Amino acid sequence: MLTIADIYEIYDKHQDDYDAKVEEFTIGNRKFNFNTQTALLGIINLSTDSWWNHAICYNAEQAIRRGKVLTAQGADIIDIGAEASSKNTQRADEFKQTSSLLPVIKTLSQEKILTSVETYYPEVARECFKAGANVINYTGIENSEEMYRAVAEFDGAIIMCYLQGDKDARDVGEFDFESAKDPMDVLYDYFAREIETATKLGVKKILLDPAVGIGYSNFYYQYKNVSNRIGYQVRTLLNAFRLRKLGFPVFISVPSALEIFGEEVRSAQVVTAVFAALGKVDMIRTHEIAKIKAVLETMSLV
Repeated sequence: MLTIADIYEIYDKHQDDYDAKVEEFTIGNRKFNFNTQTALLGIINLSTDSWWNHAICYNAEQAIRRGKVLTAQGADIIDIGAEASSKNTQRADEFKQTSSLLPVIKTLSQEKILTSVETYYPEVARECFKAGANVINYTGIENSEEMYRAVAEFDGAIIMCYLQGDKDARDVGEFDFESAKDPMDVLYDYFAREIETATKLGVKKILLDPAVGIGYSNFYYQYKNVSNRIGYQVRTLLNAFRLRKLGFPVFISVPSALEIFGEEVRSAQVVTAVFAALGKVDMIRTHEIAKIKAVLETMSLV
């Protein structure tokens, strides 16, 4: 069982990293003070294949309404995806993604609501920026340089995610738990390389995502691996502050644990958000904005 002694050991071993400062920048019309305030990213799923059915919107009107509700609950940015990231769900090509995303982005932008787009297509990113999007939640690797050029062209922000694979979040295989005993070693080197490439191409606004919730084939729906997976995820969340010495804010999509929480799975992200906050994550992506906002406010009072 995780104890306060375990958490202290992480801090004691890496306390020089704990106070590292990161870049603070403006997204859209808003300055994000990452060194003093955790930001929240709410979620809209436009794909009916998403397993988190509470966030599915079946048309643009529902998505726009959900975006307004999430903003009222405390979301700083709304993340919109047109394709579920699970391996066996239906693909959405560039045309389908753009057709689904643009009406929602345009309206939310007119309402002065900041938006992020989850995609691995550079051309989709460009069209979404033209429509008013502010951030690309980049869930791929294959076309990274072209994606960085697209982001730089519009002075947008990008969320870089770590993948064990060579294409995108839909095409990952088994996760190598052995390579992740101390996840920060692998993550640090990976992000250092990507930051160097992206900044050379003109990208200035970067968030680093360890991507602990990606659907590797041995991650979910296999109870025999639940201890390995959750152990890796919690270790990554608690050690996230160590990535901040790269100079850019850390982003986490807080994971769930259906195998453990069952019908109460919506509570899982509340638990993992506590670990993310202890690890000094700068931006949290969650389906449960109101609950996570309350968690962060409670922790700030202690």
